[in-house]
Amino acid sequence: MSQAIIELQHLAKSFGKQTVLKDINLTVNPGEIVGLIGPSGAGKSTVIKVTLGMEVTSGGSAEVFGTTMPNRELLGRIGYMAQTDALYDALTGRENLKFFGLMKGITKKVLNEQVDYVAKVVDLTSDLDKRVSGYSGGMMRRLSLAIALLGKPDLLILDEPTVGIDPALRRQIWAELGRIRDEGRSILITTHVMDEAELCGRVALLLDGKVMAFDAPAALKQQYQVKTIEEVFLKAEGVD
Repeated sequence: MSQAIIELQHLAKSFGKQTVLKDINLTVNPGEIVGLIGPSGAGKSTVIKVTLGMEVTSGGSAEVFGTTMPNRELLGRIGYMAQTDALYDALTGRENLKFFGLMKGITKKVLNEQVDYVAKVVDLTSDLDKRVSGYSGGMMRRLSLAIALLGKPDLLILDEPTVGIDPALRRQIWAELGRIRDEGRSILITTHVMDEAELCGRVALLLDGKVMAFDAPAALKQQYQVKTIEEVFLKAEGVD
C-alpha cells in the first residue's frame, strides 16, 4: 500500500478551555476522494486548518505527503479552497486567476491555458473579465474553486466548495473531481450536501469533535442499516 497523502493520528485541538477536536484519526490515500461531513460547529474547518498547518495541534500529529505541515515547499502541491473567499475585489476574475497562478509558480506559457480550463469547469468563462466586486456570492465561490484547481495540484482540500452553486453546475464540478481522482490525485472535501457524500470513496462523519464513523458510503449504510448517507448522519446524531 502506498503512503497516505494525508495522515491524521490522535489529532486534538483546543481553543482556550474549549476542545474542538478529540482524538481524530483520518487518512486520505492517493487517488481517493474523502468526504468530511458533520453539522455546523462539528470541527470540519478546524480539521482542515490543522492539516494545512494554519492552526497548531494541541495533541497528536498531522502529516501531508509524509511531512508535518506547514511546509512552504509542499504548499505548491496543494490546492486549497477555504470556506471564506479570499479574492481581490478590485481585480477581474481573470486577473485573480492569473495572480494566484503566478503565486503557485505556474509559467506564463501554461497559465492562460489553465485559466481558460478552470473557468470552463466552474462556468465562469463569460464573466472572467468582470470585476469581482460585481460577482454574486455563488460566482465568488466558483472563482475560489477555480483558483484551487490551478496547477493540477496533487492534493485538493475543499471546504464546502459547492455552497450556493446550482445542481447542474454541481454535477459538472463533481465530474471534474472524479477525473482528478482517476488521475491518481487526492481530494479531501467537506460538504453539507449528503448526495455529494455518496460520491466520495470514503466518508468521515464528524460529531462533537470526534470521527464517529469512517468508511465507504455503502459500508456505512450497511453498518447503520439505512439506505442513504443522510440517514447514517441522522442515526449517528441520535435523530429518529
